Amino acid sequence: MTACTRTRRRTAFIALTTAVCAAALWAGYEWFEGRYIRAFSDQTALFAGDVLSLPSALAGPGRIRVVHFWDPTCPCNVGNQEHLSQLVEQFAGANGVDFYAVQKPGTHGQLPSTLSAIKPLGSLPGAEQITASPAVAIWDRQGKLAYFGPYSEGLVCNSQNSFIEPILLALKADRPVSATHTLAVGCYCPWQPAG
Repeated sequence: MTACTRTRRRTAFIALTTAVCAAALWAGYEWFEGRYIRAFSDQTALFAGDVLSLPSALAGPGRIRVVHFWDPTCPCNVGNQEHLSQLVEQFAGANGVDFYAVQKPGTHGQLPSTLSAIKPLGSLPGAEQITASPAVAIWDRQGKLAYFGPYSEGLVCNSQNSFIEPILLALKADRPVSATHTLAVGCYCPWQPAG
């Protein structure tokens, strides 16, 4: 075998190996993209809390109350559940905040076990009129609605872009908050039934 033949075989082997590796990387990328990457739908949602009120058993002066509105079929909830878990860990219990959840009527599902400290509410007066989820309503210690809207704006929901931590910190310090109407762009699903 001549040196030229060995060089050609080696070059062909390297080219074939490179092509196989490139094809394997492309297939891996396609699999990852199909499984984990979702298109971000730039939805604008108006959140108006005028119609919301706490059930009579929770209304009036007391602890700060946070109500999480969620739809088990909405892919946007996945992104916010880790953030919600951090909020519960930081503010619930002895930290003066009670957490509740209202599930979209007609849906079936349950929150992950990491959110077991959140108490489910069968309904909330006015909840049938909200426009989108995930959403959150926060009542102050006097029982007044202080905030209604999204957890954050944009593609992801975390403590760096959250509206909730600053509001809870202000309410814990007895500073007034009045943000019951919010217009935001992010990942939201309609709350109202289609049609």
